[in-house]
Amino acid sequence: MVVSARITNFLAYSSLTVSRVSHLGNGSLRYQWLLSRNTSLLQLRSKIQTAVPSITSNVSVPKENIPTADALVRPDLEGLYEDIREGLTNTQPELRQIAQYYFNGEGKAIRPVITMCMARAINYHLDQNAPGVIQKQKKIAQIAEMIHTASLVHDDVIDVADSRRSRPSVNILWGQKKSIIAGDFILAMASGMLARLQNQQVIILLSQVLADLVQGEFMQLGARENKDERFAHYSEKTFKKTASLIAYSCQAVSVLSGADSTLQSIAFQYGRQLGMAFQLVDDLLDFIATSAQVGKPVAADLRLGLATAPVLFAAQKFSELNPLIMRRFQEPGDAETAFRLVLRSDGLQRTKELARQYCNDAVTQVAQLTPSPYQQALVTLAHQLLHRMK
Repeated sequence: MVVSARITNFLAYSSLTVSRVSHLGNGSLRYQWLLSRNTSLLQLRSKIQTAVPSITSNVSVPKENIPTADALVRPDLEGLYEDIREGLTNTQPELRQIAQYYFNGEGKAIRPVITMCMARAINYHLDQNAPGVIQKQKKIAQIAEMIHTASLVHDDVIDVADSRRSRPSVNILWGQKKSIIAGDFILAMASGMLARLQNQQVIILLSQVLADLVQGEFMQLGARENKDERFAHYSEKTFKKTASLIAYSCQAVSVLSGADSTLQSIAFQYGRQLGMAFQLVDDLLDFIATSAQVGKPVAADLRLGLATAPVLFAAQKFSELNPLIMRRFQEPGDAETAFRLVLRSDGLQRTKELARQYCNDAVTQVAQLTPSPYQQALVTLAHQLLHRMK
């Protein structure tokens, strides 16, 4: 029954992707009509970069000479992308090529790093050293990266993106239909790996991730008419689209360690808070970073009709933003107006402060674990997240 639910979630996510791209035709809309073709937003961006202070935080600065999270778990993640590509080989040559395209080793693999750091920190806390447990935890990290990358494939189709990581996107090279199928295939292979772990609770947890992705994508389709409900709507959508995968992956590796409910909650809450902060910082960078820094045109979210945290905070000061949000910035000049109003408001600073609060909460969670290099690395990750602009 659990496996059946997992497959249902996977199919629902695939169906949602198909329905969301059906109105886009043959790719007439592309990121070329985003900021790269809008000089007024380019000019505003330069003003923002000088007007907004750097991110600072109350998160304690990590101790010097402590290995980074990436360095600590590098042996665990050695061959990550090779293993994923190997798991995607048993199909037709062209489908294999498309499915493997984003697994070229150029990604940051931040989700596997977080997952394995949490796994090792929990293992240390419980004195858990069984090789079989560690191998299964590595599989969770691999599955997390596959789910994340499949969502990127679908997102690039939905958004009609031209590029990702400075390379042509899958939909540009192979078209919408084949790209959607490739994303489905990645999810199917990840689901098979998940089932082979033969742990019912872990299957349920990561099945919830797929369900959350579906619901988060659907929530992103619309805007709340009641402005008082918009931020709650945004926060729930952010959890489902971004934080859920990190939170449940962290909880899943704790389950494999033999953690009790209290320890599982610590793992989950750390992943949740860090995931929420990650998206808030990403939303902030959409306004103040360069295209090269974020790997996409700046102000892309506005052009896609998305009201993120900086805009929602700004709307509390400038009520004229509300009709623009409702019509998803679709009329001429809407995106430029919203961009200027965000700059004039305290929306960027309040977004930073909220991200800082989430990071502090994440650190509070892992402070309950036995001190270890892995626990310290989890603290360092929160600190680094808040300083992505430096």
